[in-house]
Amino acid sequence: LAGSAAACAPAQVGKASTALNAFEDEVGAQPPLGFFDPLGLVADGNEGKFARLRFVEIKHGRIAMLAFLGNILPRAGVHLGGDLSIGHSFDSYPNGLAAIYGPDAIPREGWYQIVAFIGFLELFVMKDSANGAEPGEFIGDFRNGPTGIDFGWDMFSDEQKYQKRAIELNNGRAAMMGILGLTVHEKLNEIGMVADLPIIGALK
Repeated sequence: LAGSAAACAPAQVGKASTALNAFEDEVGAQPPLGFFDPLGLVADGNEGKFARLRFVEIKHGRIAMLAFLGNILPRAGVHLGGDLSIGHSFDSYPNGLAAIYGPDAIPREGWYQIVAFIGFLELFVMKDSANGAEPGEFIGDFRNGPTGIDFGWDMFSDEQKYQKRAIELNNGRAAMMGILGLTVHEKLNEIGMVADLPIIGALK
């Protein structure tokens, strides 16, 4: 039995190494961590699974970047002009989690509109080749074919495109940690553990 186990060990190591090599040159696999998959989610080298996970990571990163800005800008006094609803201006609602639940939160009808808009984006706009849209250049390419809007993307060189994709991916990763940190600190405030955060100070 020991001999059999020893004989199998090199093959397992080789298989894991092959799976690692399959993604070590992907966007986002960069120093100091390189290709980072501590849970072994794509240890089998499955490209379809990797594409799906990368799609989800990019989308969550984009949402987190919007959420982070949507959290710190109102706290700095920056609000949209006009009314969110009749008689209720944008700055009449509280910041952070209090806008989601509590006595002064956005009313239920407002959340119906938000959910409907997000559903529309999910079904008809924010799609790429991994989710039924026309094939794009890369995972997370939401231009949806030649009729999409690329904001001058095609004018960049391949090196610039790679760099900008890496920047977006890393900014999204940072934003996911950032919005989580803001949420945690906001809850800590409720038990008296108020922290003076950079740029925005103590959360209110």
